[in-house]
Amino acid sequence: MDLKVPNSLLMISDISQLFLMATDDNIVKKEDKLWAEVVLKVMHTIMHADKDLRSNYFNIVQTQIFDRFYKYVFRSDDDKLFIGVRGTEDRVPLVDFETKSKKTRESIIIKLLHKAENVAEELFDRVGVRFITHTRFDSLRLIRFLLEKNIVIPHNNKPSRAINTMINMPKFKESHQSLLKMAIRNNLSEERFLAAMERAAVEAQLEPSENERNKHTSKAYQSIQFTCRQLIEYKNPFLQEFNDLRRIAKNSNPEENELARRVLNMDISLVARDIRFFYPYEIQVVDQEAFKANSQGDASHQEYKRQQVRSAMKRVFKSIIEYKQIEI
Repeated sequence: MDLKVPNSLLMISDISQLFLMATDDNIVKKEDKLWAEVVLKVMHTIMHADKDLRSNYFNIVQTQIFDRFYKYVFRSDDDKLFIGVRGTEDRVPLVDFETKSKKTRESIIIKLLHKAENVAEELFDRVGVRFITHTRFDSLRLIRFLLEKNIVIPHNNKPSRAINTMINMPKFKESHQSLLKMAIRNNLSEERFLAAMERAAVEAQLEPSENERNKHTSKAYQSIQFTCRQLIEYKNPFLQEFNDLRRIAKNSNPEENELARRVLNMDISLVARDIRFFYPYEIQVVDQEAFKANSQGDASHQEYKRQQVRSAMKRVFKSIIEYKQIEI
């Protein structure tokens, strides 16, 4: 698809001209009007991406969220990775633990442009973690650990964004109950019981046709992921320093010291004090086999991004594409 911005838009130096071009059918030709609408739509999205107040606290958000996990992720003396309580058997072996790097501004804008509700508040994965387990059953054990240690609070999760494309849970629960009774009856060792549970988890794998994901993700993509919301606590460092300064001013004879007097008379009622707000983040859990499959072909992240850009392009330029009758 070959589209070129008209020179009439490139010559605009006042945004009011852009609004006039987009709304007045009498002073511009149809194509210029459509292009003006496209530019305003993109500007609106960029404004929301750049004016998200929570972005000012992003480093603090990352630290407080990631620290909940770092507290339990460790390496043993033989350099094996686990999540659990060090020095106990209450742990799950891991292949890897990853934290998501900050999204680029361009990535945020593209992600918003393909949404109908293209505002910054609709981004739930600016912060994220990924666990890669050795086995499929370990993925379930890991999630249980996150819940038991209150690392994840179910009541703060967003149910509509909980996705499981790895295991048919009703089928697995049936197998679990049967295996549990059989293990008790036959005094099965822990090793053999865990091996049986892993087979049950693999046999309960969801078929691609059963997967329900967003339209840009391949049906072959397998993961368990959910969006949580954590209460972030921000303490304004300026306020602490200013209170220290006020204490110094009080002890420096403010009646004779004009600077001290002015410091003590300053109105700090509008200075931000401690701030608390909920911030969303995404958790993804996969086993190593699923992770390998997700990195290839139609399920790869590169293909996902390509589909996302194409969707954004079709949505933003829809009116121009239809006007010029372009095939895409």
